[in-house]
Amino acid sequence: MKSIIKLLLPFLILTNLYSQSEEYYEFEEYLKLFNQKIIYNKFQKEIQEDSKAIKRNKNKVKIVMVYPGKQISDYWRKSKLSFEKRLNELNINYELSDFFTKPAVEVKEQSKQLLKALEENPDYLIFTLDTKKHKKFIERLISINKTKIILQNITTPLKEWENRQAFLYVGFDHYIGAKYLANYYIKETKGKGNYAVLYGSDGYVSYMRGTKFIEYISSHSNLKLIHEYYTDFDKQKAKEATRDLLKRNDNVEFIYACSTDIALGVMEVLQEKNLLGKIKVNGWGGGNSELKAIENSLLDITVMRMNDENGIAMAEAIKFDILGKKESIPTIYSGNFEVIKKGIESNFLEKLKKRAFRYTEYE
Repeated sequence: MKSIIKLLLPFLILTNLYSQSEEYYEFEEYLKLFNQKIIYNKFQKEIQEDSKAIKRNKNKVKIVMVYPGKQISDYWRKSKLSFEKRLNELNINYELSDFFTKPAVEVKEQSKQLLKALEENPDYLIFTLDTKKHKKFIERLISINKTKIILQNITTPLKEWENRQAFLYVGFDHYIGAKYLANYYIKETKGKGNYAVLYGSDGYVSYMRGTKFIEYISSHSNLKLIHEYYTDFDKQKAKEATRDLLKRNDNVEFIYACSTDIALGVMEVLQEKNLLGKIKVNGWGGGNSELKAIENSLLDITVMRMNDENGIAMAEAIKFDILGKKESIPTIYSGNFEVIKKGIESNFLEKLKKRAFRYTEYE
């Protein structure tokens, strides 16, 4: 019983912290309200095209990157690699320092690294915004208005920051991805049956991928949510949650996983219990480990990010900033998704891989 409480209690905190969707502008809402659709479309075209090198800047720009990259998902590592390769192609003179931590559980360590990084007086800080502690730290940095903040893995600006937003919000819109998965499950189940949700950490990503998924399912079907767990984006915790779920009630149509690490944990337990195929499970992001699982018919579906667009967007924003063309940089950029299902033709998947991993395919 104690272990179950540990799994469920943080979820109660999560819903309390992120119960107000009004805190953020939605992706399309922001572009419309602030007349950035035209700028966005031009910027997106730049990202889809080959790089256009500029005259090398004399003063080296300092960039610091603090990433929750210690996880099975290769999203963060590939993001860094595509970012650097695009910067090099653009002929930008830069110096990059990077710090990697585990997601969710090392917020204190991230704070230490941020403070250390800021001692270098960077021109650009690439970070994320997932918890209230992150938010407070970023607010202080924005108020200083010296280091330009690139917030990765978030595409919904905070309303309370008004005109003092981060330099760039960049990633793959979590709610758009969640809706793709929700529509798949609704169709597959004909909108009936039970399901469970395994969240990541106490924060923004779990809210946008998880809570918003539940809201969408509730308003578009008769599917019933019977269990939910908080896992810190940790594979082992996801396995423990799945085992507990199946003991309590294995009459579920699907288990919705909010990340790669969670999905792989669920998948392994379903394999142990000979329930793969009987209970569906999704991936989230479409990195190498998920795609292999899809090809081996171990995962049913994933939303595949066109991964390298993320790093390219950051590099292009810095290019335009160096050139003094701030009017060419939208406040937000969300990369594209493709829905990948079990049974996909290998030739088609290879084409998508080449598109998604333009700079990182063979890394």
